[in-house]
Amino acid sequence: MLRSIVHLDSVRAYIDALVHPSARTDALTLARHRSFIAVRLLGGLIVLSAIPLYLALRGVPTPLEAFIFAWLVAPLLVVAYLSRTGNFERAHLMSAAALAGFIAVVAGATGGAASFAAPWLVVLPLEAALSASRRAILSVIALAVAILAGLWTLGMAGVLPAAPPVSTSFYMLGVLSAALYTSALALGFGAFVRHGERIKDVGEARYRMLAQNMTDLITRHARNGSVTFVSHAAERLAGVQPSALVGDGMFERVHVADRPAFLTALADAARGGEAAVEYRLRHGALAAAEDRPAGPVFIWVEMRCRALEGARQMGEVVAVTRDISRSKRDATDLESARSDAERANETKSHFLATVSHELRTPLNAIIGFSEMLENETAMRLDASRRADYARVIRESGQHLLAVVNGILDVSQIEAGQFRLRPEPIAVAAEVEGCYEMMVLRAQQAGVRLDVAIDPNLPTVVADRIALRQILINLISNAVKFTPRGGSVDVAVRAAGADMLILVSDTGIGIAEADLAQVGDPFFQAASSYDRSYEGTGLGLSVVKGLVELHGGSFNIASRLGEGTRVSVRLPREARQAPQMEANIVERLEPRPATNETEKVKRSA
Repeated sequence: MLRSIVHLDSVRAYIDALVHPSARTDALTLARHRSFIAVRLLGGLIVLSAIPLYLALRGVPTPLEAFIFAWLVAPLLVVAYLSRTGNFERAHLMSAAALAGFIAVVAGATGGAASFAAPWLVVLPLEAALSASRRAILSVIALAVAILAGLWTLGMAGVLPAAPPVSTSFYMLGVLSAALYTSALALGFGAFVRHGERIKDVGEARYRMLAQNMTDLITRHARNGSVTFVSHAAERLAGVQPSALVGDGMFERVHVADRPAFLTALADAARGGEAAVEYRLRHGALAAAEDRPAGPVFIWVEMRCRALEGARQMGEVVAVTRDISRSKRDATDLESARSDAERANETKSHFLATVSHELRTPLNAIIGFSEMLENETAMRLDASRRADYARVIRESGQHLLAVVNGILDVSQIEAGQFRLRPEPIAVAAEVEGCYEMMVLRAQQAGVRLDVAIDPNLPTVVADRIALRQILINLISNAVKFTPRGGSVDVAVRAAGADMLILVSDTGIGIAEADLAQVGDPFFQAASSYDRSYEGTGLGLSVVKGLVELHGGSFNIASRLGEGTRVSVRLPREARQAPQMEANIVERLEPRPATNETEKVKRSA
């Protein structure tokens, strides 16, 4: 038994060695060549082995018998041609032509169309069918019909000899050879079919194994886009069982706005090309998604599809879909970061232009009037003029100090270097003190300043310096941007467990497009640097930061040309954010200087 298996393997190896190298790359092509070579090789070897036996039984063959034996060896020549060239279709045509010539000669010598050999013409199309070539099949059919018509015509014309008597042994040999030949064709074809089915089964098994174990979703689509196969990745990608995507289930989950692109990609792939599309796919069960208050959940996916090999005429498409939500979020975050960077750069440029104006103006005044005081003898300055110059220098220095303090306040708040020092505060007294500080400035600007304090306002626990700075900045800002003849109203009252500070003015207002950025560091609503109202735009940013340090909220409402209303809500007990703990603004509480800026502030 083992020896038989070894011999069989040797025969198979020999046949495989005869296959042309070009046919070894594809399993089905290799099977076709192997089957063709095995059948012809077996038939030729049988004929060669039968010649000695026939000679021993019959003696010297007749010329016809010798021709038959010589012709039956022709398959070996065809095998040699196929092994040398690898041209499968032409080898089939040569084999069919050899068989057709053999049948024509034998039938012509034994009675024409009435010969026992004429029915062999039916074998020709059967052999050609194994080539899987329509051209070869049609050519062989035409050849068989032509031979049959020629035999009949020549027989009717009396050209062919009458059918000679055929011996029983010769007749049996013809039947046996025909049976062996057709049996060999049938066995070869059966082996080829079984091998093709095995290859198909293995391919399908590998395909399904890959489809079921890949993290990407693999789908197969019909011409109309409906899904005929879904891999197990559907549960991970779409949050549903694969059966939920079969048919129109997947199309129903595509976002309405993305459905045209989805169908276009499938159509392009069905025409024989490749296509890729990004679209939004609904995640989770449809009914559950509709019941959610926030609405359905969509994920971004990328689908790459192409026509299915062997099914291109049917328009079938295989698609691979993967989740790209993370990359989409990263792209969105990157775009947002880029926009933030551009906005920060624009803000920086705006800030530098504004601060340079705010610093140069008082510095020029300080330098200019200081030089005049140094040369008072030459300029013959009297006491009143010296006093005026000294006042201008002092006011310019105070303005510079206010600018520097505003910058330091914002930078310390952003760096988390503030620590509140809460203490019980009588808010009414603080509001009245700020009113007295600002009322003179309001009168000089021609603006009416009114303050309304709730008599039942309770004591609050807050940072006294920060609260005073909030009030002064809000009132100063309102007075600055209110034209002569306008009014500023300040109201302080209890609001549940909080204290509410309202500052309203009838000033120039803020454009709606700028409201979202009011309170950002260094942002100013003015659209040009040569505006009528001076300032760095840091006041509201400082207010917002100090309010948030107390755990409160800051809100601003305004319309261009109709005034502004700022509301600050502070808790009765300060709740400082832990990430912003440090020391509070030291403008009013000097300590040993640690840098040149602190020295300037303290000496001022």
